[in-house]
Amino acid sequence: MSTIRQFQVTFDCAEPERVARFWCEVLGYVVPPPPEGFATWEDYDGSLPPEQRGAAFACGDPTGVGPRLYFQRVPEGKVVKNRVHLDVRAGTGLKGEERLAALQAECDRLVALGAKCEQVLLADEFNESCIVMQDIEGNEFCLD
Repeated sequence: MSTIRQFQVTFDCAEPERVARFWCEVLGYVVPPPPEGFATWEDYDGSLPPEQRGAAFACGDPTGVGPRLYFQRVPEGKVVKNRVHLDVRAGTGLKGEERLAALQAECDRLVALGAKCEQVLLADEFNESCIVMQDIEGNEFCLD
């Protein structure tokens, strides 16, 4: 029998806190409390050596069900399409025009947060509609 393990999803990015806070808004996630002995994350960050300040940030599902998201600063910019991406389940159980309307409403909300809509894929005989998007640093994800 295999053991079920928890996992986190890690994003390489230029501005970890900014991207983490974007995903908090997308998913309803929260920023965990700062480490013991620090009143705020800003206080904690200020205690680090200059080269480590702003290098990482995280957020998580307040219910504890979804995976933790971890954001780490990397020196290089995004060059190619992600090999792994998140599907944000905004249309679960819906079909046809009702599904497309729900996806479009969520797309509009996320665009207002800084996301970009790349492509609306309409339903065919095999797949329901979905919307391909990019987060605030160009990482692809789908509204599904």
